[in-house]
Amino acid sequence: MTSAWQDFLLARGARIDTGAVKHFGDAAAELRAARDGGIVAPLTHLGLLGCSGEDAQAFLHGQLSNDVKQLTPERSEYAGYCSAKGRMLANFLLWQEGEAYYLQLARSLLPAMQKRLAMFVLRARVKLADASESRPVLGVAGGAAVAALRELFTALPREAHQVVHDPANGTLIALPGARFQLIAELESAKRLWDKLAAVLTPVGTPCWEWLEIRNGIPLITPATQEQFVPQMANMELIGAVDFQKGCYPGQEIVARTQYLGQLKRRMVLAHVAGDVMPQPGDEIFSSALDGQASGMVVNAQAAPDGGYDLLAVIRTESITEATVRFKSADGPTLTIQPLPYPV
Repeated sequence: MTSAWQDFLLARGARIDTGAVKHFGDAAAELRAARDGGIVAPLTHLGLLGCSGEDAQAFLHGQLSNDVKQLTPERSEYAGYCSAKGRMLANFLLWQEGEAYYLQLARSLLPAMQKRLAMFVLRARVKLADASESRPVLGVAGGAAVAALRELFTALPREAHQVVHDPANGTLIALPGARFQLIAELESAKRLWDKLAAVLTPVGTPCWEWLEIRNGIPLITPATQEQFVPQMANMELIGAVDFQKGCYPGQEIVARTQYLGQLKRRMVLAHVAGDVMPQPGDEIFSSALDGQASGMVVNAQAAPDGGYDLLAVIRTESITEATVRFKSADGPTLTIQPLPYPV
């Protein structure tokens, strides 16, 4: 059964598989548009969990890796949610609208994360609700995106993580890499889609995932749950970990990793040639480890000029001192590429 939002997108030419928009007819051309032009994407691969109530801020502050008490309606932030062993169960883009907070994560993880968080609500005055269907999220990027958004919003966010709220058009969040997310109620989202798709290229969610990869932003999925402490996935480098805040699940291990210099793995951006698309959870091998696995793919998508771009967590000595290969000791070689932030 499809949702009202999916039905709307299907009527606009979307090809949908397992709930995610794969493309609008020409995946290769859409990927080139993501690299070179202005695009609008329905982010149906992501879920939206709403957290409201008088104790919402304090509750989230005690669960997530970032300082929720410093969050304001004008700023968004990244955050991780860890097990007691400090391994990430999920990661989020988090923002505030009025008294409510919204946590954006991999849609495949939303039911389990909602259930897990609800276990810790206890007597707190907190309500958790799946807002994925009622509040669609659009991704907008490229050189023409700013001009298109200026036709809709009287003011635009000027830097990454700044948030603008517009009563008529919803919430607009600036993201790293000169990108934006637009979150609106269903009927407004339909209207906004038609306006943006008239001047920007509609693309599937793989194009947006590729942009996230190129900007070094990981997304934890079922295949990579409980595999990484936040620093392995560069979460502190993208502002998702606050080392001064109080306790949260796994905090002691996360802090120990930071202050005792025990980090032995780091996330890298890489490219691999070939026809086999890497999948989250696939192993990476290194010549420095005599055929043993050196790391794991976090996210991967097709690259505009062929092959695949990916984020992978690998042993630090393999980054500069070894040949790194995909899926086997004699598999395709990974070419490590620079991330857009210092490591």
